[in-house]
Amino acid sequence: MDDTSARALRIRHRTRYLYAERVSQSRHRSFLTPRTTPRQQLASSAVAIEPPPDGSTSFLDYFGNPVTLFAVDSPHQTLVIEARSAVTLGAEPPGGAPASDGADAVRRALTGAESGDDLQALEFCFRSPHIPLEDRLGAYAREAFGAGSFRSGVARLMRRIHDEFEYDPAVTTVSTPVSTVFEHKRGVCQDFAHVMIACLRSAGLAARYVSGYLVPAPGVVGAQASHAWVSVYEPGAGWIDFDPTNDVTPSTGHVTLAWGRDYSDVTPFSGVVTGGGEHDVSVDVEIDVERG
Repeated sequence: MDDTSARALRIRHRTRYLYAERVSQSRHRSFLTPRTTPRQQLASSAVAIEPPPDGSTSFLDYFGNPVTLFAVDSPHQTLVIEARSAVTLGAEPPGGAPASDGADAVRRALTGAESGDDLQALEFCFRSPHIPLEDRLGAYAREAFGAGSFRSGVARLMRRIHDEFEYDPAVTTVSTPVSTVFEHKRGVCQDFAHVMIACLRSAGLAARYVSGYLVPAPGVVGAQASHAWVSVYEPGAGWIDFDPTNDVTPSTGHVTLAWGRDYSDVTPFSGVVTGGGEHDVSVDVEIDVERG
């Protein structure tokens, strides 16, 4: 699980597409550059593409995520994208001391917000392409919010999902609906993040999707490729991360790439191609850790 000491990390993320037929041209979007956050500093980042792109541009998207767009106009049957980054993770506990307010007080602060961080967080209370709002999901969340602080209730919801859902990479795809995952209680980190976000938003609370990497460690699930978890807004404390796949509050074991409403906003690599036919894709993530 997450360590308590600072870490310097070097990350290599390699994605390889092998097409059955020749691709005449392609257009792609990538979120492969880690963000700089209060507990995460980006030292360096570079993305190598083969065949070399004929044009590319990088910018910050609506959510402040580094994003790169590029085009490959030369015919190809193989596309390789390799991102290398160096980041330093601090060990400060996120969000400061928990407030004593419960979920009802947090919900009132969000619905009554007129300015500031509370108002900005309000946009993460609504449905989005992968996140439905359903009464049964809201009820599932509210069962976790009994006595105690709002943050302790979120932690109980995280633990319930971790305990009741089984990690199984063979049963879902990126398009599997939250309702199906919720019914069968099986899936992967992306599914568990979507379920937790849908439960919180259905209860009138603000939650966003976070993509990134997980440092390999004994007992950790999801470190083989990109990972996903949840960030929940608490007035006065800000955004606090929760990982339902591993039942931990992320610290120096989680590297943040990007965040948005759900997976569709921050897909690590996506695009459109002309030609190509069927394709195979392989993803390999390596993380080297140097203690700070």
